[in-house]
Amino acid sequence: MAQVQEFEKALSNSDASVAAFDEHGTSIVKRIQHFLHSTPAAVPLIVLVLSIAVFGITIGGRFFSSYTLTLILQQIAIVGILGAAQTLVILTAGIDLSIGVIMVISAVIMGNCAVTYGLPTLLAVVIGLGAGAACGLLNGLLVAYMKLPPFIVTLGTWNIVMATNFIYSANETIRDADVDVQAPLLHLFGLNFKVGTAVLTFGVIAMVVLVMILWYVLNHTAWGRHVYAVGDDPEAAKLSGIQTKKVLISVYT
Repeated sequence: MAQVQEFEKALSNSDASVAAFDEHGTSIVKRIQHFLHSTPAAVPLIVLVLSIAVFGITIGGRFFSSYTLTLILQQIAIVGILGAAQTLVILTAGIDLSIGVIMVISAVIMGNCAVTYGLPTLLAVVIGLGAGAACGLLNGLLVAYMKLPPFIVTLGTWNIVMATNFIYSANETIRDADVDVQAPLLHLFGLNFKVGTAVLTFGVIAMVVLVMILWYVLNHTAWGRHVYAVGDDPEAAKLSGIQTKKVLISVYT
């Protein structure tokens, strides 16, 4: 009993303060590295800010004019829409190399259905989107059920879809004049309008709306939380009751 009391007495006299790491000796470079590792989203933001600063200094005030900025938005509209879709795949710790060629073959199918086959434009759009969704569904099934690496799956799909596109289109293009006459709705995203001195296209509006919708879905819906959970730890997500296979198929589709 005396030994127990002596132990408690020694423990009560010990220093109960929490050990603190000495950060004063840490160099600025180490602190920056720690910040970048702990906040990955800061890296592209820093690159963007530096790029804007460099171009602003090089070109001058013209770079920050509304016309120039909206012109940049017009040029990145397609890439931005594809990037928004790619973001969902990346959040599940995957990658989709075939997203570009899937977009191309979807556009080719829309054009052929509307111009060559004479189908109604809306039906042609639905068929084209359906073809693209089918390609994405194939990727999702192979990744989710066959447990194949997304890089290998989408690389193979990229080659298959590209070859299919060459065979289907016979390396022929559809003239813009024919599209304007028979299916002008296909050029909807390319139409522009002015807001003051700024020139915007409906494609830019679609990109902004899509990004806002995805932001809301990822941050305020159960499906969005499931996407993050699958990307963080698929086994833990599965044990918690999340249907990981359905989530993977949905993001690739």
